[in-house]
Amino acid sequence: MGSCVAVWQEEHHRVEIIHNDQGNKITPSFVAFTENQRLIGDAAKNQASANPQNTVFDAKRLIGRKFSDSIVQDDILLWPFKVIAGDNDKPMIMVKYKDQEKQLYPEEVSSMVLAKMREIAETYLESKVNNAVVTVPAYFNDSQRKETIDAGVIAGLNVMIVMNEPTAAAVAYGLDKRIGCVGERNILVFDLGGGTFDVSILTIKDSVFQVKATAGNIHLGGEDLDNRMVNYFVQEIKRKNKVDISGNSRVLRSSRKNKGDSSGKYSKALRRLRSACERAKRSLSFLVTATIEVDSLFQGIDFCSSINRAKFVEMNMDLFNECMKIVESCLMDAKMDKSMIDDVVLVGGSSRIPKVQQILQEFFNGKELCKSINPDEAVAYGAAVQDALLSEGIMNVPKLVLQDVTPLSLGRSVLGDIMSVVIPRNTCIPVKNRRGYITIEDNQSESLIEVYEGERTRASDNNLLGSFFLSGHTPAPRGHPFDVCFAIDENGILTVSCKEKCSGKRNEITITNYKDRMSAEEIKKSIMEAEKYQIEDKKFLRKANAVNALDDYIYKIRNALKKKDIDTKLSSEEIEIMESTIAATANLIDENNQDVELDDLEDHLKALESTMEDILAKTI
Repeated sequence: MGSCVAVWQEEHHRVEIIHNDQGNKITPSFVAFTENQRLIGDAAKNQASANPQNTVFDAKRLIGRKFSDSIVQDDILLWPFKVIAGDNDKPMIMVKYKDQEKQLYPEEVSSMVLAKMREIAETYLESKVNNAVVTVPAYFNDSQRKETIDAGVIAGLNVMIVMNEPTAAAVAYGLDKRIGCVGERNILVFDLGGGTFDVSILTIKDSVFQVKATAGNIHLGGEDLDNRMVNYFVQEIKRKNKVDISGNSRVLRSSRKNKGDSSGKYSKALRRLRSACERAKRSLSFLVTATIEVDSLFQGIDFCSSINRAKFVEMNMDLFNECMKIVESCLMDAKMDKSMIDDVVLVGGSSRIPKVQQILQEFFNGKELCKSINPDEAVAYGAAVQDALLSEGIMNVPKLVLQDVTPLSLGRSVLGDIMSVVIPRNTCIPVKNRRGYITIEDNQSESLIEVYEGERTRASDNNLLGSFFLSGHTPAPRGHPFDVCFAIDENGILTVSCKEKCSGKRNEITITNYKDRMSAEEIKKSIMEAEKYQIEDKKFLRKANAVNALDDYIYKIRNALKKKDIDTKLSSEEIEIMESTIAATANLIDENNQDVELDDLEDHLKALESTMEDILAKTI
């Protein structure tokens, strides 16, 4: 995983990718702590094998997550550094720095990398840098985006906007090839990086970049391919040398029991093997066979082996197929056939893998893939253009309009546990949608606003983002109106507000950091469940509507019975019918009576309307 920084050069009318102090355009997202200093970037990665427990990477996979998250728990087994649970189940990274134990938030580690990138830019520009556009995977949720902004603040940066990586790459490609072309072009950005995978489909017309759909997995990338290769060679070492360097087997426990705690030695061996595997993976992009060679890997063992491209493909084929499923899902969301895609743009270092390119090209019926832009630099290129557009006083910037989308529907729960969608999925952002609602009880003093994201009809089947009360309603019969407004800003941060018109009472919540925010895997699962249970959801909606209709009918009958002159309008027999009807219907739609069938509810409603129509007419 690496970071890249770019700047818009006004005098040359172009973007400049800035080299770091080692002469490299990509800076490893590594932070290391030693007895006397902190290292960031190349220096940190270069000493990782000798100091694995105090060298932190993959902070991007921790940011915005909870320690109890199953993904975090799986990753902890692969990291040489220690991660513990902090307050509110927040993951904390433990390192030893200057002979003292230090606990770091993931955003603190990210801020160190951002500070390094800021330093690189300031050295090149010979001036102070205050503002920046920071890119994130398209499937980062609100919590992850908020903590990314926090990392920028910690680094001393004003994050002008959090930009989706595929959108930034599309800007780079569009400016390079398509700006000013006649007509409309649909492009698919295939972004397979070190830790994340994103697919976005955009339509470029003139200078307007409109995102049609996005899909992805924020836990699929080059790191996962490295892990597969490391596991493969760990097993080979175990088979040949009868020693397990992974640090989590019976062999290790036996060794510790007999020889004392040697976890540091195992971590160093594993880190050195991982570095060799990463180099081999890169080599396999242009070689048929790569050699893994590590002198004195563990307990004096010199390890030397090789792996061919076919074996590498075999061990990772399920991950490559997962990428293609996500491509198909994105096409479905965009309501496009693959024949409608004009250009397929490769982004991210892992998109260089020949097998990935082969299956992608085969999927698009032999269409040539666009490799003209540097996959490692494209995202930074697009971010620099966006930064120039947002900055005042910069001339000669290509005038373009970016229209991104929200990946899931957003709404609130209403009577009957129904998901009332306010902002549909794949709506262009920024966006502000307002929707009117009514109270459900007489003289209701407050309303609970529960905010959900997801595609299920039943609100509780979706992901609860947060909730708040609107208090101080004007006393009134049920049906009193109030408005709920959902607004998503340029960074994808959601704010929900509620206002009661008569009294002017107002309350709001900003959705930024939640206990149970959805992961990318949960988003994908939510979409799949919505398709799988579509029939069930429709049945539930019909049932909820029937219950609400019956409840409304009871309300009308009760109001009629409250009228002072009811005895003069209705006979005692008719009043008795109304009262018994209330009792029977109330029992039918009782919350505890979940077994009642939809057909019974609809039949009861028809019978109720037939029986009560003439009686209710007399009360008017």
